[in-house]
Amino acid sequence: MRTPSKPLLLPGGGYRRLKSFQIARLVYDLTCRFVELYVDPASRTCDQMTQAARSGVQNIAEGSVDGRTSRKLELNLTNVARGSLEELKLDYEDFLRRRNLASWPSQHPALIRLRELRISTLADFQEWAAGSRAETSAAYSEIAANGILSLLNLAILLLERQRAAQIRDFERNGGFSEHLSGVRKRALSGSR
Repeated sequence: MRTPSKPLLLPGGGYRRLKSFQIARLVYDLTCRFVELYVDPASRTCDQMTQAARSGVQNIAEGSVDGRTSRKLELNLTNVARGSLEELKLDYEDFLRRRNLASWPSQHPALIRLRELRISTLADFQEWAAGSRAETSAAYSEIAANGILSLLNLAILLLERQRAAQIRDFERNGGFSEHLSGVRKRALSGSR
């Protein structure tokens, strides 16, 4: 009796379900809107912020898909995504610092409310920002930058956890080459 064979490709490619992808994509949408409103379109910063946000999203997706044939590449692209989002985080921190705007602590009431709302769309974020404006009387640019920084911190934390899970999976199950070797050995032993 022949044993059922494992699929040739490793599981992967479900990046749209990853919370890290969802938050990074929201950060990308928010960043595109933010630079339209608050950053000189002719500046290098405008392009850098947009590209760093885009890179975070794209590398999560690419890593998830490429992980079907290379756990090493998946882990590398997860690191690239994290690095891109860290770069973007620095741009938002610089924006606040260079304009003498407040950098809010994580326990700021508006940021606590942001986390509680589990915002997932640009419209949700705009509604949160409007409510925060009434509560804090801070400039919209300060509110938006601090809110996006909070979301970036969440995305980076999720990518750290994702990377740790990828490492544990590799340690337990190996990579694609080991998987292929196992599939081949099972095929050979089943044909005898």
